Amino acid sequence: MSAGNISFKDFFIVGFPGLQREYYGTVAALLLFVYVSILVGNGIFIILFALEKCLHKPMYYVILNLVVSDILFSTTTLPKIIARYWFQAGNISFSGCFIQMYFVHYFGTVNAFILAIMAFDRYVAICNPLRYPNIVTRLNIFYLCLVVWVIGHACPLMMAIRAYPLPYCAENTIIHCYCDHISITSLACTNRALYSVPAFVFAMVVLLSPLAFIVFSYCTIIVAVLRISSAQGRLKSFSTCSPQLIIIALYFLPRCFIYLSSNIGINFSTDLRLVIIMMYSLFPPMINPLIYCLRTKDVKKSLLKRLNISINPQNNPTKVNVSTVCT
Repeated sequence: MSAGNISFKDFFIVGFPGLQREYYGTVAALLLFVYVSILVGNGIFIILFALEKCLHKPMYYVILNLVVSDILFSTTTLPKIIARYWFQAGNISFSGCFIQMYFVHYFGTVNAFILAIMAFDRYVAICNPLRYPNIVTRLNIFYLCLVVWVIGHACPLMMAIRAYPLPYCAENTIIHCYCDHISITSLACTNRALYSVPAFVFAMVVLLSPLAFIVFSYCTIIVAVLRISSAQGRLKSFSTCSPQLIIIALYFLPRCFIYLSSNIGINFSTDLRLVIIMMYSLFPPMINPLIYCLRTKDVKKSLLKRLNISINPQNNPTKVNVSTVCT
């Protein structure tokens, strides 16, 4: 596969076009803080999951997949834009830009459908609690997540293959913080409709299909919870859903806002639009670990137990029975 009519060898990632040079260091430091926070926060969950047997439950396997996807997405996008502002190294090779584009859309696809699996877990737990142990097993969750990771390749790969051979004879500047389909194909010297329309349809399918299932699941959950006679029972049921609802809202609501605003005539400056995109791309991976730890009982107990062991080793026996950590 070869690209045609190329007048340059590299793309240049501009980032925020209106940002003054004196703020480059500040923005780079902020993005580095976000990246380190994502690695540390999600890394803590991975370590807890590996150490604590009580976290080896279907719901936490789903969260583990979300954590891995968040880390990979952040690692795909952040190092290059940090280097652009810290070292003025914004160049990315022609092929490298398409590889980044592919992974950006791939991990975005995986995230959306993993969130749908999380909604499925809560739907079965509340609407069919007696069948939950038989339906939501570790093996079934493994197969569902595996399917997501495998079929998630299809559309991003198709987009990359179709965009790569276009005649790129215009400017090589990517007005974005990373390479995505729109920012790349807008530089092609050809009719973009043949390429942008299928990409838009793909984006809508990836966004709206899991979102439709999530909305259906939680509407059904709300109806089931309202039928519970005990106020304490209703509160307990809602509390088990709150972490997933927060994560889902952080992921989907800003994306829907951006997509809808562009189609109903609400216009933003390029810098403001990029700020919103970066916030909904990076804020959820950074804040999700706090939600797991503060709103999920098993993870919270595991973390506090491990911190207590680290701070006061003399108060703990040499051998710790990890099976009791989450009880």
